[in-house]
Amino acid sequence: MLTLKVVSADGEVLCSASSADEVILVYSSEYKEGDKIILQQEEINHSVFWQVDDALGQAFVYTTEKELVYQIPFGEKRISYSPKVFAGDRHYLTARIAKDSEIESYRNLAFNVADQHTLQGCYPHVTANVETRGEAVFAARNAIDGVKANLSHGNWPYESWGINRQDDAEMKLDFGRRVTIDQVVLYTRADFPHDNWWKQATIEFSDGSKEVLSMEKSSMPHIFSIKERTIEWLVLKELIKADDPSPFPALTQIEVYGKECK
Repeated sequence: MLTLKVVSADGEVLCSASSADEVILVYSSEYKEGDKIILQQEEINHSVFWQVDDALGQAFVYTTEKELVYQIPFGEKRISYSPKVFAGDRHYLTARIAKDSEIESYRNLAFNVADQHTLQGCYPHVTANVETRGEAVFAARNAIDGVKANLSHGNWPYESWGINRQDDAEMKLDFGRRVTIDQVVLYTRADFPHDNWWKQATIEFSDGSKEVLSMEKSSMPHIFSIKERTIEWLVLKELIKADDPSPFPALTQIEVYGKECK
């Protein structure tokens, strides 16, 4: 059984719907600050398509908690999203259990438009040891939201993971379960001459192995076919800047291709 709810800041259930394998909820009111979307489920450790807003699109997520709580962004947190997201007084929310054929498909396992700092039990999920000035437009979650525009920086669609000039910046991508991967794609921000770029990066994997990646100054995706490995997480680290006057390298998007581990 799946249940979707819109809940106010003081805990009042504003709208709710339940169904066995697929639930659809239409909320006919404007969101207010403090409102949240809650997905409740009887089972855990399975894959779900979850759409918190029709303008945001579906997230294909792996869940390890019976209740997922998504905080609707307001104010400064809103500017890293499309202006259409969570706007107006008619909202279409969905959730459904993924089919076996969808779960078994080869895909970008890093993609999650519903990722948030505070959202627990929903994967993939990213964390970082630095985000420039704590601003939403430079949060780590921007690197897995599927938006690849990298010729500028700041408000959507140019949000990115910003490292605040920190040489030891690291970002961890957690899959929440074992997956088998064989390709990594990095879209580095390319707002030149404002931006610098990384000539080298290291990815450390949960199995103890590493890959050292060489890059060049480019707005195009850096595509790396890597040794196939089964992991639960990876860390992007040891980011080496190029000898360029700008102090501002950043990551627009990371993609990690593979399949669920059987």
